[in-house]
Amino acid sequence: MNSILVIAKKEFRDDFRNRWTIAVAILFAFLALGIAYFGGAAAGKLGFTSFEATLASLTTLAAFIIPLIGLLIAYHTIVGENDNGTLLLVLSYPLSRAELIAGKFAGHCAALAVATLSGFGLAVAIIQLMQPQTRILDAWLQIGNFIASASLLGASFIALACVISVMTEDKSRAAGLALVLWFLSVVLFDLLLLAILVFSGGNHVERAIYPYLLLLNPIDVFRLINLITLGHGAGNDLLLGMTTSHVYSRGLLYSVMLAWVIVPFWIALSAFRRKEV
Repeated sequence: MNSILVIAKKEFRDDFRNRWTIAVAILFAFLALGIAYFGGAAAGKLGFTSFEATLASLTTLAAFIIPLIGLLIAYHTIVGENDNGTLLLVLSYPLSRAELIAGKFAGHCAALAVATLSGFGLAVAIIQLMQPQTRILDAWLQIGNFIASASLLGASFIALACVISVMTEDKSRAAGLALVLWFLSVVLFDLLLLAILVFSGGNHVERAIYPYLLLLNPIDVFRLINLITLGHGAGNDLLLGMTTSHVYSRGLLYSVMLAWVIVPFWIALSAFRRKEV
């Protein structure tokens, strides 16, 4: 455990030392404030819109950005050490492979969680300062739900990046696969599901299966965790309309999100134990 903590602290410091994580936190804050302030521009007005609409927009923003950041900060976790010729040296220490990859994974997760909390937390604090009517317990619970699920979303893609890092032989290929994974999960997956519904006519079989297919993508699980609590009228009518026949429990969705963290990490760990260096 001490070895894991030492490695995690090193990765956490490195993520902030190269200022990449700080830039991410600032980016989160500016984009979140921009969406909150200019969200009503299409309706011909500026200023902070309703809290529910703002949170729905922040969910969409996080669904695009957090997976990409998680992949970019962790795709070189193992393959980077191998490319630099330091992996054999690190493994010569009294340190198991499980401790090495667990420490790196924990450090990256902590760095992204802090960036998410700092960036979105600052934006939410300013929004609440400008909107006194949102200073209620329900709003704070929704904010906590958003931050927790966003952190888990980042952890799931860091775990997927670890799988890529273990199974590739050079950093350039790992970076390419990370971008392909981001495109498939963020863009192509939902388009394919919509195409299936459109071409099949949306019969009762597809409508019954569709809510469960969404669980095959951690990004959609993240959206569901946040959007089902907002209800209709917050910009998420399309999603609610396609899942209207199914009621998700928050416990189920969080369990699935945790599985998206644990299973890829276990795959990366198993592959790393068998990997020849």
